[in-house]
Amino acid sequence: MTGLILTWLVTAVSFLIISKLPFLGIEIDDFGIAAITAVVFGILNAILLPILTFFTLPVIILTIGLFFFILNAIIFALAAAIVPGFRLRYGFWSALLGSITLTIINSILLRLVAPIA
Repeated sequence: MTGLILTWLVTAVSFLIISKLPFLGIEIDDFGIAAITAVVFGILNAILLPILTFFTLPVIILTIGLFFFILNAIIFALAAAIVPGFRLRYGFWSALLGSITLTIINSILLRLVAPIA
């Protein structure tokens, strides 16, 4: 249970970090919105990503897995559409770059806090 809460908090902090990078075009109002976004993003990833992966498996195989970047951008954009206070200034490109950056920052932060949990 503590691992889930820690991952949620790290993801919320990651969302705040990427919202401070001006070239991405991602806007998050405050930490509360980032926490809600982390929950929505996690739920969408858990429910929608396996379904999308199943239906786009031939495309994923043809692109040697690169289509996963597009699927992650779709999930990212859906989270932005659902959560008020989370906006993508440049549309799909913000979602694509934001999802890649979120993955990198989240991985780094989770490695840093892994010894704590």
